[in-house]
Amino acid sequence: MYNVLKIALIGAGRIGRVHVENIVQHIPAGKVVAVADIHEESAKALAREFDIPKVSQDYRDLLMDPEVNAVLICTTTDTHAEIVQAAAAAGKHIFCEKPLALDLREIDKALAAVERIGVILQIGFHRRFDPSFQRLKEAIDRGEIGRPWLLKITSYDPAPPPLSYIRVSGGIFLDMTIHDFDMARYLLGEVDEVFASGAVLVDPEIGIAGDVDTAVVFLRFKTGALGVITNCRKAVYGHDQRIEVLGEKGALFVENPKPHMTMLADAQGCHSSPLHYFFIERYREAYIAELRAFVEAVREKKKPPVTGWDGKVSVVMGYAAKKSLEERRPVRLSEIDLSLA
Repeated sequence: MYNVLKIALIGAGRIGRVHVENIVQHIPAGKVVAVADIHEESAKALAREFDIPKVSQDYRDLLMDPEVNAVLICTTTDTHAEIVQAAAAAGKHIFCEKPLALDLREIDKALAAVERIGVILQIGFHRRFDPSFQRLKEAIDRGEIGRPWLLKITSYDPAPPPLSYIRVSGGIFLDMTIHDFDMARYLLGEVDEVFASGAVLVDPEIGIAGDVDTAVVFLRFKTGALGVITNCRKAVYGHDQRIEVLGEKGALFVENPKPHMTMLADAQGCHSSPLHYFFIERYREAYIAELRAFVEAVREKKKPPVTGWDGKVSVVMGYAAKKSLEERRPVRLSEIDLSLA
């Protein structure tokens, strides 16, 4: 068991910085000892800010370092599978941001490498670690609403990402809805079939880029329960993330948290705090909790709460939704990957 898990960050961008700050401030059982980024100045700046001793432009340098026990992969999606395989071969435990890859064959190679070497791999689906969503899951598992019948997930972003990002993201289902796919499985179990509809309502340029910006996805779970996910790239009032589950004995609801709960009532009406605008603010606690869980899984040699298989299934669901949108019909997950038959 590691007294302190020594971690190397690969990718010194926005989410990488969030993870480093959270480890430094909230996770004493972990320590960031190295950082790599193809933009070396970004790595150096992060290292100066958080007193990280080792910096490299090539992540492979960090994998060869015997002091490094684990890596955080926070690079672009197209590099994830390659780095996972290299890290596994070097015997490093791995936390990888979603998606594991956009190519299912590359995902299978990465998962095979992890299993062959026996390192721990956790995928960064941070919403599972939101305190309210966790309490919702616990209430379902305790049978507080009996058998679940219907799941409704609302997921709206405050503004769309840059078009340059949308063009390489894999599309809304593999970039945005993928979090909701994982949440649906987390709450109600395996999904058998999806039926997706979408439109370009926010920005015509998103359509020109080959994507939709507004979507509804219907889910049929293997238990027989039904689900619906609504997505939009733009909600002018903030980051809107809500869940409702109806069951035979009642219903469960998770509303949006706000920066504060103070309400002003005056002659013009009632006024409260706006929603969190950015996902990093909305899920601040969840980001801390997911890394704490990763460090704990490695130190205690136990299964991580979000596995590589979870990472694969969410991508399969994304491709099933894309196929459904294109062909205007329900698509079974087994049509995309026979392992889900």
